[in-house]
Amino acid sequence: MYTYFPKMKPVLFEGPQSRNPLSFKWYDAEQKVAGRRMKEWLRFSIAYWHTFKGTGSDPFGAATLPRPWNAGHDPVTIAKNTLTAAFEFAEVLGVDYYCFHDRDIVAEGASLRESNRRIDQVVKRARQLQKETGVKLLWNTANLFSHPRYAHGASTNPDAHVFAYAGAQVKKMLEVAKELGAENYVFWGGREGYDTLLNTDMKREQDHLAAFLGMAVDYAKEIGFEGQFLIEPKPREPTKHQYDFDAATVIGFLTRHGLRKHFKLNIEANHATLAAHTFEHDLMVASMNGMLGSVDANQGDPLLGWDTDQFPSDLYGSTLAMYVILRQGGLGSGGLNFDAKVRRGSTDLEDLFLAHIGAMDTFARGLVVASKLHQDGVLESFIRNRYASFDAGLGARIEKGRVTLRDLEAHVLKQGEPKPTSGKQEMLENILNQYLLA
Repeated sequence: MYTYFPKMKPVLFEGPQSRNPLSFKWYDAEQKVAGRRMKEWLRFSIAYWHTFKGTGSDPFGAATLPRPWNAGHDPVTIAKNTLTAAFEFAEVLGVDYYCFHDRDIVAEGASLRESNRRIDQVVKRARQLQKETGVKLLWNTANLFSHPRYAHGASTNPDAHVFAYAGAQVKKMLEVAKELGAENYVFWGGREGYDTLLNTDMKREQDHLAAFLGMAVDYAKEIGFEGQFLIEPKPREPTKHQYDFDAATVIGFLTRHGLRKHFKLNIEANHATLAAHTFEHDLMVASMNGMLGSVDANQGDPLLGWDTDQFPSDLYGSTLAMYVILRQGGLGSGGLNFDAKVRRGSTDLEDLFLAHIGAMDTFARGLVVASKLHQDGVLESFIRNRYASFDAGLGARIEKGRVTLRDLEAHVLKQGEPKPTSGKQEMLENILNQYLLA
């Protein structure tokens, strides 16, 4: 019998013909797809901050989602109650992972010492629950954006004292990562950016950010934390010019500062679209550079201009996302974290389960379709043929760096005007729809 979900039974796979809303239609954890179980490809994770600490408040209205585990006055008691709810929830859904920020698992105290004392008490309980349930920590991180001290950034703050406070939080969270066996540690820039150059030394701020990340790498080695470091790109919001704007920006930053070998990227769907990219675009940019490490699986609303963090229901996007992930052989120590929240009016506890079930089914179906596409090789075959002119002759010499501008001119003077070739975009979109609807 569960404390917070006493009426819930384990959510089971019942297949696409089932009309039971509290069942999986496509996610069958043990089903083999491309040689692995679904659960091994997808590695689902629950976002602690939205699912258990989200209140439904927005810039225009107060909280609408009171949760029984958040009742009371003592922060440590509330934190332990929330942990109980989180692990019960994971057990009912059959999800193996969870993720959190430091200020999610327990409210910040009046001082760093008090905050750390509270964290120690709650982490002790989390370790016990992990052992009892088998649920693991996919990644954790430090909240370096909510408190007023971070109004002008954390590691990019013009005040060295604030920089130090942020470092102290990361130090503690790395120790927690080691203690709880986190498979990754994430950096999200939060307020690492600026609003106006009138008061900003951009180069100095970015140098400070690089130094900060380097300190984290050094401390992880010192304490023996072997998890993967991840950076999560995000454009704009909350600052106008985020230093972690998108995958390409982050890769360039890490390369410039000699940090690339220590990090991979955690790509979020809603962040990619806010950067005017598709989800699969940022996934591909990370993957082709050998830096796709994990995914925050959600989606935005194209009619709204902010990070709405909705549960994913887009089969088209999930299929293309899983196609990228399949082609690189999976996410390694990463996973699919549902950094998503139920809508403000979805007030029943049952809605939390319904949202996750739909999202898990969406990616499970996307995995199956992507696997079939990959197995049949229809897209790879077309792309390979499209670039065939670079496999021999002039094209091969171009790719090997054996051609000059004089050579190119001579080729055109001899061969004349190139013949136009169709990209066949409509045909390929039809093929993708055929696979989705099969």
